[in-house]
Amino acid sequence: MTDNVYLVDSSIYVFRAWFTVPDHVVNKNNEPVNAVYGFADFVFQFLQQANPNYVSFAFDESLQTSFRNEIYPDYKANRDPAPKELKRQFKYCREFIEALGICQIGSPHYEADDLIGTLATRMRNKGHKITIISSDKDLAQLITENDTFWNFAKGQRHSIPQIKKQFGVYPNQIADQLAIAGDSVDNIPGVPGIGMATAAKLLNKFSSLDELLENIQNISDMKIRGAKRIQNLIDEHQKELLLYRKLTGIECEAKLSENVKLERKKPDFTMLNDLFEQLDFGEFRKEKWMRFLKAA
Repeated sequence: MTDNVYLVDSSIYVFRAWFTVPDHVVNKNNEPVNAVYGFADFVFQFLQQANPNYVSFAFDESLQTSFRNEIYPDYKANRDPAPKELKRQFKYCREFIEALGICQIGSPHYEADDLIGTLATRMRNKGHKITIISSDKDLAQLITENDTFWNFAKGQRHSIPQIKKQFGVYPNQIADQLAIAGDSVDNIPGVPGIGMATAAKLLNKFSSLDELLENIQNISDMKIRGAKRIQNLIDEHQKELLLYRKLTGIECEAKLSENVKLERKKPDFTMLNDLFEQLDFGEFRKEKWMRFLKAA
């Protein structure tokens, strides 16, 4: 195995900073920069701990334009668009990552999950272990034998056994589980009356959604409460389940340029200093970053 590859689900950490760092943190133009400050602190801690040679930060660009909206217009329709102030800070966050000499990517057609899935597949095929940094359960489906799912805020690093213990299913069954049980965060209804625990029991018996749908008549023989009712529900919602599965699965062959390079480069100190000025980073913050980057 060659170097570990770190793939960061960036938007979660921008949103977390937006909600936790006070919005009275502003620059000289009186523009809120709280999300950028909090995100930059996360990036600093992550780089200190991981010291990665191969790394990419993936960002979501739109809630309404991914390929999933084309097949299911209600996908994520329950979420409000990001306010203008937050969008402006997202732009700063991406520029900051770029100035650090680190790959940052986003797409109007694919979500960050799909970009992470695609990069994970590419780099795994080159012999790299993958570490995904996120707290989003959807991304746990990408974890294979030599990979790690790192919930950075909680300091938890999970491999396949811990993921199986947490969700009741293996990583490659998570998309099927979410299709059956639904995912309220993404506005995916699932089968009414079937939750994650029951979906896990079905998948422990039948291994995949496809196998479940081929064996619907056998569900009533399972030793679970309401087995006959569950059988009828799955039978009634076969068509919807196949649609939901297209939404919950991560696209690992996204049309992403082959020129995307994950090797960490030297920082662009001119760009960094410009950003420090625009964001009104104080001397302490600037010094901390400069000492760290020059020692790396």
